[in-house]
Amino acid sequence: MSMTTTVRPGEPIQAALDEAGPGATILLAAGEYPGNVWIRHDGVTLRGEGAVLLPGPGLRPDVPKLHDAGEDVVSGVVACGVRDVTLDGLTVRGFSGAGVYAHSVTGLAVRDVTAVDNAVWGVYVREGDGCEVLRCRASGSQYGGVAVSFCGRGEALVEGNETFANAFGVFVDNSSGVRVLRNVSHGNAIGLLLLNQTYEGEPDGGVRDCLVAGNVVHGNDLASGGEDPGALGAAGPPISGVGIALIGTERVCVVDNDVHDNHPSGESVMGAAFVMGSSKGWGGDDAVANHILWNRVTGNTPLDYQLGVDLGLQTFAGNVAAKGEPGEAWGWRP
Repeated sequence: MSMTTTVRPGEPIQAALDEAGPGATILLAAGEYPGNVWIRHDGVTLRGEGAVLLPGPGLRPDVPKLHDAGEDVVSGVVACGVRDVTLDGLTVRGFSGAGVYAHSVTGLAVRDVTAVDNAVWGVYVREGDGCEVLRCRASGSQYGGVAVSFCGRGEALVEGNETFANAFGVFVDNSSGVRVLRNVSHGNAIGLLLLNQTYEGEPDGGVRDCLVAGNVVHGNDLASGGEDPGALGAAGPPISGVGIALIGTERVCVVDNDVHDNHPSGESVMGAAFVMGSSKGWGGDDAVANHILWNRVTGNTPLDYQLGVDLGLQTFAGNVAAKGEPGEAWGWRP
C-alpha cells in the first residue's frame, strides 16, 4: 500500500519525497513553495491542491540540469531515469529552465499542471516512453510550451492542453507515435510544430506515425528566431504567424483541425498557416506518406496553406482553405 504524505507551505517537499520513497503520494496544500524538486524514486505521485512552486531560497544545486543548458539554469520539477511518475494539479512558475523536465522517464503522467513564465520550456519530456501531458496550461517560455523530444517510439499523448505566448505551442521534436489531440494553441509564433531534424551528438531523429486531430490553432502571431540569445526561439530561423507545420514527417495523419486567424508579425521562413516541407537540408528527410484530411484552414495571412512537398506522395481530402501554394491542389477547396 502506498504512503501518502501531506506537505504544507514552509515545509520541505524534497525531504518528504526522499523519506517517503518509491510508490509514495505527496500532497501539497495550497500556498507557495520556494525551491525546486527532484523526483528520485519510481511510482511517485506529486499532487497539488492550489500549490505553486517558484524559485526561492530552497533551490537545490544537485538537481539534474536541463539538457543543453548552462549550470545556472534551474528547472522546477525534475524527474530523471525513473518510472511511473505522476504530476497533478501543480503550478510551476518562473524558473530559469523548464517548469517540468522529465528525462528518460517511463510512464510519466503530467495532468492539470500550469507551467507559466518558465524561461526555456513549459513541460519538456525528453527520451521518455509512454508519457502523457493532459489538460495543462503552458505559457511564457522561450521555446516550447509542451515539448516531446527524441522519444523515439514513445507513444506519447498530448491532449486537452492550452498553450500560448511561447515560440512553439506544442513541439513534437524527433519523436514518433505521438498523438496530439484536442489542444488549443494560440498567441505563439507557431501553434503546433512536428520537426524531423538530426542534431550532432543527439539520438536518431524522425517523426513518424503521429496523429494530430481535433486541435484549435488560432491567433498565433508572435515572432521568434534571431541571434539575440534572449529572443523568443533564439538561434532558430525566423517564424511567425504559423498554425501547424509538418517538416520532414512520415506517415503523420492530420485530421479535423481548425486553423484560423493566424497572422505573422515579423519575418518567417514559413509563409502560411498550414505548412509542409522537407528537412533534408538539415539532416532530416522529405515529407512522405502523410494524410491531411478534413481540416479547416481559414482567415490566415498571407496564405492558408503552403505545400512544399511532393504532393503525389501525400494524401489530401476534404480540406477547406481559401488561398495557398500551389494555387490548385487536390483535396483542398474554398
